[in-house]
Amino acid sequence: MSEDKRPLLVVEDDPGLQRQLRWAFEGYEVHVASDRQEALVLLEETGAKVATLDLGLPPDPDGASEGLATLNAILAADPMVKVIVVTGNEDRANALKAISLGAYDFYQKPINADVLGLIIDRAYRLFDLEEENRKLAAASQASPLKNVITGSPEMLRVCKMVERVAPADITILLLGASGTGKELLARAIHDLSSRAKNPFVAINCTAIPENLLESELFGHEKGAFTGAVKQSIGKIETAQSGTLFLDEIGDLPLPLQVKLLRFLQERVIERIGGRKQIEVDVRIVCATHRDLKKAIEVGDFREDLFYRLSELVIDIPPLAERTGDIALLAYNFLNRFNQELSRSVRGFTGDALAALEAHNWPGNVRELENRLKRAVIMSDGKCIDIGDLDMAPASGAAPVLNLKQVREEADRTAIRRALAQADGNISQAAKLLGISRPTFYDLVKQYDISL
Repeated sequence: MSEDKRPLLVVEDDPGLQRQLRWAFEGYEVHVASDRQEALVLLEETGAKVATLDLGLPPDPDGASEGLATLNAILAADPMVKVIVVTGNEDRANALKAISLGAYDFYQKPINADVLGLIIDRAYRLFDLEEENRKLAAASQASPLKNVITGSPEMLRVCKMVERVAPADITILLLGASGTGKELLARAIHDLSSRAKNPFVAINCTAIPENLLESELFGHEKGAFTGAVKQSIGKIETAQSGTLFLDEIGDLPLPLQVKLLRFLQERVIERIGGRKQIEVDVRIVCATHRDLKKAIEVGDFREDLFYRLSELVIDIPPLAERTGDIALLAYNFLNRFNQELSRSVRGFTGDALAALEAHNWPGNVRELENRLKRAVIMSDGKCIDIGDLDMAPASGAAPVLNLKQVREEADRTAIRRALAQADGNISQAAKLLGISRPTFYDLVKQYDISL
């Protein structure tokens, strides 16, 4: 195979069309097969990741049975291959059946080489994106933080900060919108600390009614109030020698802010209705989506408590600002829900991936997770499409058909993602892209990409 050309498998039994396709796709290393067996041999020999397949193959040239059987055989041999089925003008039903079996796209005769060539180029771009995300997913398995899946430089900086501060027994405040993974990072702080073998206790300050929250935090003695039929140990005491995670601390009522401040200063508590002071050794990690400085200005949050809680502040970026993480997480959730729901959805259509990347994700990772679970349940085909996601196309604008523009944008995206995965290391990024350092620098300069 030529170093500059990618392999393209063409499964076609008509000698005239074979010659036409060889000539039309001279930008690829074209390998032609006339039947199923030859197609499977060439697929293994060439490593082609895109194939065109005429459904009307012998011994059923007027039907589609052999073509569909060949499609199944190709996908069984390599599920990542993007197969574009070519059908007769009146054979839309079999084309749609092929899509449901896992074909990437279909094209109806007579063949227009320019249009079919564009479909082939898009198929390879999608394969490249999927391959890149598979590599990122594999790299994320070595993430410094358990269960944190990321390849973005923005989140990797957060992970490194968590690694550094976790062993230091200080109070940490996590700031981030809902769904950004604040509790996940709090658990990572606990797991990387000297308290890891002791309890991790979490409480959401907005999930418990105000009249019960004090008892949940500090506990109560039997008879302390109506309904207190026995002694109850609070969350602070339960976390003895471990970590207490106070989620949505910005919504803690002012009277409880006073009691929490006293505990942080003296490290002792009194249960409701009790007189005994109880010493508690516990690390506090807090989180909120609120702007606490603004809350202080309007009198909703105590300034002295803020400074007690914010010995170190970690800002968690929203999903929309994490370079490359949307697609990476989408594939991770796809794989997870395939296992949990006993499904076999292989990937995403190009339009579905574009819609995912373009969405703002106000609910962040939690919203993406819920959307993907729904899509896996709703999908009837082998790939998730926009309908399964219940999302609008990425843009109302017409798709870009200029191949030079498409390729340049794909190059920019690949360079940025390689830099993200390599954490800014130029040599590693160039290695991931399969190019030399000088070539990498030339491309960075050509596309005006900041390093």
